[in-house]
Amino acid sequence: MNEKKIHEDQKYVDGLVANNSFIIQAIYDTFVPKVINYIKQNSGDADQAQDIVQDTIITIYNQGSQKQLQLTCPFDAYFFLLCKRKWLNYLKKNNKKEVTINEEVLSKDDDAQELSFETSLFEDKQVLFNQMFQKLGAACKDLLKATFKTKSMEEVAKSLDISYAYARKKKSLCIGQLTKLVQESPSFNQLNY
Repeated sequence: MNEKKIHEDQKYVDGLVANNSFIIQAIYDTFVPKVINYIKQNSGDADQAQDIVQDTIITIYNQGSQKQLQLTCPFDAYFFLLCKRKWLNYLKKNNKKEVTINEEVLSKDDDAQELSFETSLFEDKQVLFNQMFQKLGAACKDLLKATFKTKSMEEVAKSLDISYAYARKKKSLCIGQLTKLVQESPSFNQLNY
């Protein structure tokens, strides 16, 4: 069995998920200066760097809480690679001038590369889901939001003042509609590599 060992830095992911202010401060004190320096050296400024850091922390929090992210590499390498990817995507999207890449600060850690790729893919899928969710009608959105919060369809039906049978049928139709929207999106095939 070739199980990967959970890295001791898992405490940073767990701390983010638990909203532990000590761990969050440790991340800012320990790992953020490297990211800020990197972005400043690559066509960015401190404010842009802070935005990238915030976005990355939210992404890690989401993956940690929704997908139980298991860190198998140092947090530093994982965090830096995610921030770097976000920054390079930002530059590409905003058609900035030629980007200088300081290769000395890049990680050679395969686990960090793999985990940062998985997290980026997770985030892209979340963005696509949210975009397509917004295209649903108000009734579908309300019903699905209620089912995300409440486990019991009986409670969902009661809270929306509709019958249980109608709630189940409508949920199935709404999920089908959302699935179709996601699958028909041009981004969908790019996310399934």
